[in-house]
Amino acid sequence: MPTLKMTTAHALGQEEAVRRLQEKFSVVRETYRDKVSNLDEQWNGNTLSFAFKAAGMKVSGTVTVGAADVQLDARLPLAAIMFKGLIERQIRAELGELLT
Repeated sequence: MPTLKMTTAHALGQEEAVRRLQEKFSVVRETYRDKVSNLDEQWNGNTLSFAFKAAGMKVSGTVTVGAADVQLDARLPLAAIMFKGLIERQIRAELGELLT
């Protein structure tokens, strides 16, 4: 299964970054509820473990919030590999906006 790993820097502090990400996940869950199924989101301190299905494909991974960065480690279905660059650019743009 292909992976997507990325790190985005921030200057918000860990608590604020976690708060913003939790808020964003709530908005995303509501916005895409008709396109995403089997959503599992569990926060354990500053680490989010997630899994969901979109277009019949399972995606899972973790988001770890540090004092100065956010690390994403996701497992993508093989069928999504041709969209990996697009997915990464979209996530980077969203995180960049969210964490500034």
